[in-house]
Amino acid sequence: MWALWAPGSNENQRHLDQGGPISSETRINERIRVPEVRLVGPNGEQVGIVRIEDALRLAEEADLDLVEVAPQARPPVARLMDYGKFKYESAQKARESRRNQQMTVIKEQKLRPKIDPHDYETKKGHVSRFLAQGNKVKVTIMFRGREQSRPELGFRLLERLAEDVSDLAFIESKPKQDGRNMIMVLAPHKKTKTKSKATKEAEGAES
Repeated sequence: MWALWAPGSNENQRHLDQGGPISSETRINERIRVPEVRLVGPNGEQVGIVRIEDALRLAEEADLDLVEVAPQARPPVARLMDYGKFKYESAQKARESRRNQQMTVIKEQKLRPKIDPHDYETKKGHVSRFLAQGNKVKVTIMFRGREQSRPELGFRLLERLAEDVSDLAFIESKPKQDGRNMIMVLAPHKKTKTKSKATKEAEGAES
């Protein structure tokens, strides 16, 4: 017979509502060695405090496992569930989460405010290649001596570079002065199947 539910602590309630964290050391079925548990049904319904013998009997009758989801609670919280199915679905979700996680790599490219055309094209090629590979790029303009009095040179250079690679990236962090340097961060657009002109140029420069 289902026991009546008696409200517990807020912590207990969170475990009941959310299912609680289940670790690799989770105790299930006969491994749960306590006199009684606060039982949660297979659909999340709150059953109440029952003797461990009754909880195990209910699990067996329902062809389910009795899983301890909050061992630190008093009494511990246990839930009726298909533990094998739960572990399989949890592993699937973990793998999917890892696939969706992308390691963000930030490359850096340094330029001088009065860079000559050939060097600029070379540096732009590096930036394009980094972006085409899905990396962010921190572009740093390094000022020396009297160049520090002409910040507009660095600003215009960064604007020019951002425009030249605009089909590959957008400005994530606008140009800003940082001591003797000026910094801008470019982030790649989401990848598309069609290769952009800048991507082809970057690949051609690499080969």
